[in-house]
Amino acid sequence: MVVHEQGGHVISTDEKTGIQALERLHPTLPTRPGLTERVEFEYKRHGTLCLIANFDVVTGKAIAPTIGPTRTEADFVAHIAGTVALDPGATWIFVVDQLNTHKSEGLVRFVADQCGIGDDLGVKGKSGILKNMKSRKRFLEDAGHRIRFVYTPRHASWLNQVEIWFSILSRRALKRASFDSLEALQKRLTDFIEYFNVVLAKPFRWTYAGKPLRAA
Repeated sequence: MVVHEQGGHVISTDEKTGIQALERLHPTLPTRPGLTERVEFEYKRHGTLCLIANFDVVTGKAIAPTIGPTRTEADFVAHIAGTVALDPGATWIFVVDQLNTHKSEGLVRFVADQCGIGDDLGVKGKSGILKNMKSRKRFLEDAGHRIRFVYTPRHASWLNQVEIWFSILSRRALKRASFDSLEALQKRLTDFIEYFNVVLAKPFRWTYAGKPLRAA
């Protein structure tokens, strides 16, 4: 990939919201001859967390995760800022879906500041680059910017590779788990990310050949 070869980064980014810290009220009973594993169906809720994740499509690693209670505009801008801070002078391309927080005023202002763009950005809801989501999106996806965003088509966020990574996280770290606090859930998430990067990380290879469907 040309961007990577030139020292840049291509990052697939999205939020996994509403990750529940569910505590099973009774222990899971392991498998025995003639019996499958039995998971306790009664549980206690301890709240939820949101994970904003980055999947580096070249290295296959999950970098600079943000874990917190919300996914506001400010949360996403802070997440992007923290990611860019890993290599401040590099080119960054973020692949995202079309959620409104991915086309926000705060994100436009961050990119303009980081790229040294001193133009008048206008006024949100009234004029200029900040006027509406369409104008902000046009600015954020400008190929001339060192930091830019590539948006997946509407109703096709599954094209974003981080969604594959989320499915791995769910199967390996969250399914059938029990957490007695939000802190325990956060530790499971951070521990899994560290483990994934050391043991499992590799680029995903698309296997769909794009063949057209044929009528039966």
